[in-house]
Amino acid sequence: MSVLFICCGFVATAEQVVIAALGDSLTQGYGLPEQDGFVPQLGRWLQERGADVRLINAGVSGDTTAGGAARVDWTLTPEVDGMIVALGGNDLLRGIDPAVSRANLEAILEAAGASDVDVLLVGMQAPGNYGAGYKEAFDAVYPELAQQFKTGYAPSFFAGLTAEGDPDAARKYMQPDGIHPNADGVALIVKNLGPYVLELVTATQQ
Repeated sequence: MSVLFICCGFVATAEQVVIAALGDSLTQGYGLPEQDGFVPQLGRWLQERGADVRLINAGVSGDTTAGGAARVDWTLTPEVDGMIVALGGNDLLRGIDPAVSRANLEAILEAAGASDVDVLLVGMQAPGNYGAGYKEAFDAVYPELAQQFKTGYAPSFFAGLTAEGDPDAARKYMQPDGIHPNADGVALIVKNLGPYVLELVTATQQ
């Protein structure tokens, strides 16, 4: 949030918080006009609540956790105070070993720690078609890493779409491919994730 400092008759606002959103097509805003994508909608949501935040869209369509690990160092520029990590959906589409995804996410979180950047880790859940063992292993990666690295943690990127508990109801919030949310779907996702991002903003200021 913006904080006012008064000294010697001068009033100045605290420096703007810069947050990078490291992700894939869900972060990048695939299939949507730029203003309807996740990062622009999240930025407006934060501004409406008085948060002085600049978001960097570090989403790359098709990226896996390996891709995120490969580019995290140049994402973490000196100006970045916090980072949202929302990766893993493409690992699931490719059936990548959960141990590999875990190692990549660990590398990302280690890089953030080395740069003294606070993180919000956004969870992802595997479908059941890979088997119970795969799902159990993959689903455990995110909460365990959040605890290990003491990051912020949002259980699911799509929680805002499934809040009513009816998977069929969520279809109207998806694009025709059934994978990416439409503009209304993004708005629900932002409404769910926004409070976690506000907590990240607060963490960067402590």
